[in-house]
Amino acid sequence: MDWGTELWDQFDTIERHTQWGLDLMDKYVKFVKERTEIEQAYAKQLRNLVKKHLPKRTTREDPESKFCQYQAFLQVVKELNDFAGQRELVAENLLTRICVEVAKYSQELKQERKSYLQEGRRAQQQLENSFKQLENSKRKFERDCREAEKAVLTAEKLDQDINATKADVEKAKQQANLRSHMAEESKNEYASYLQKFNHNQSQFYFLEMPQIFNKLQEMDERRTLRLKEGYCVFSETEQQVMPIIGKCLEGMKAAADVVDEKNDSQMLIELHKSGFERPVDMDFEDFSQPINRTSSDSSLGTPRGTLDGRLDPRLLVKSKGKRWPFSRKSKTVITEDFSHLPPEQRRKKLQQKIEERNRELQKELDQRDALNKMKDVYQKTPQMGDPNSLEPKISETLGNIERLRLEVQKCEAWLADAESRMLSNRPDSVTRYNRHLDHASTLNNNNCSNDKDSLNTTHSDENQDTLNQPIYTEFDDDFEEELTSPIGTCVALYQFEGSSEGTISMLEGEELGLMEEDKGDGWTRVRRSKGGEGYVPTSYLRVNLN
Repeated sequence: MDWGTELWDQFDTIERHTQWGLDLMDKYVKFVKERTEIEQAYAKQLRNLVKKHLPKRTTREDPESKFCQYQAFLQVVKELNDFAGQRELVAENLLTRICVEVAKYSQELKQERKSYLQEGRRAQQQLENSFKQLENSKRKFERDCREAEKAVLTAEKLDQDINATKADVEKAKQQANLRSHMAEESKNEYASYLQKFNHNQSQFYFLEMPQIFNKLQEMDERRTLRLKEGYCVFSETEQQVMPIIGKCLEGMKAAADVVDEKNDSQMLIELHKSGFERPVDMDFEDFSQPINRTSSDSSLGTPRGTLDGRLDPRLLVKSKGKRWPFSRKSKTVITEDFSHLPPEQRRKKLQQKIEERNRELQKELDQRDALNKMKDVYQKTPQMGDPNSLEPKISETLGNIERLRLEVQKCEAWLADAESRMLSNRPDSVTRYNRHLDHASTLNNNNCSNDKDSLNTTHSDENQDTLNQPIYTEFDDDFEEELTSPIGTCVALYQFEGSSEGTISMLEGEELGLMEEDKGDGWTRVRRSKGGEGYVPTSYLRVNLN
């Protein structure tokens, strides 16, 4: 069943149907485009929601980040961010595979349909022209036949008329013969045009138009098939992201399962337990008997203080600080040398700062070398650039190098001071801790156990720090680092020359031990098989964790 055979006389119907099909395709493209706009707006709102609720500072610096309920909340927000990414992917795929590709295909079909319709109209116009020629030849033949018949009748009348001259009769006969000859030629011409028209008509209805209709049918079927594929893409695009969306939802569920109310309660204790004892009952001060007031501490009505019975202001301040635990605490002033931190934390902060400045210094040194090489190239080849144009950048780089070197020297001096203080303070701290133990042994068992719990959970307690840390900290730290086993292995993808402090050189293809993962600064600590540890660029490694 084809259009050329069954719809041979339905040119206008086929024209309207093909136009309707293209309009339907354009309508579907518009529908999908509006759907993508909805998805994009939805994803954008989700992104803004995630950005609004994600912490603006590093979570490691936030004490609340230690609570599992807050960690679960961040995980839910991150999973929602991934969910928004999938909605963006849906919008992008729909836009690319339907809005762009189907719209382009629709334009191609419109051009193809236009060419077929023009071809059909040309064939129809040729048939109409042939029919007009036939009609003209037919009318001419009819007219010539009437003229010839009239001329013959006129010649016969003159031949029978006795008054007509011979010349008139001969002239009439010649006119009749001429008209008869013209009628015969018109007859032959009419027959020729009739044969030509019949041939053109047969070609039009049995060959030309069926071929055009079949081409339009094939084009319309291809359009229908492409529209069918577009319908499938609409659902497949959603199905493709469903596994990842399911993982996002599973991640949210897993984050919820991690929440442990008991663990968070214990975490609050560990973070904020002060170790102080609860305040004791206040003594009764009897001012009704001033004579009996003495400086004895055992008197019921006499408070401890000065000899004249007045309270020592220092005792009042001390008592107030312990008695009112809900009072507002003074804000800690953060100093540049981290002197506001405990000694061990200060040392670690300074070491971290020195490493950061050394990495920045190495980048500036590399930039200086690159600028000098570029300047040499410009001097040797002036057409490539003006070497004087690099002078401001070189001066700026040299200034940064000098500034970073001074900062490193300053931090190293602070680090040496911090380490010397740690070594000098440890013997006195141990003595103070022993005195505290002697004093604590005189307390009852309940108070003694409470003190021990306080010491175990209070990280800022100086006595506990001195008990857990040996006197020779630097030696022990180095010894522990050498005993630390790698957490994985890695292979050097490129050669690296560790010229700056803290870095280590490696050869391409060399196997290394992974000691510490990248903390986000682009550097990883490794250990060579021949000995020696240091930092190398993370992008130069292929890492395998144990």
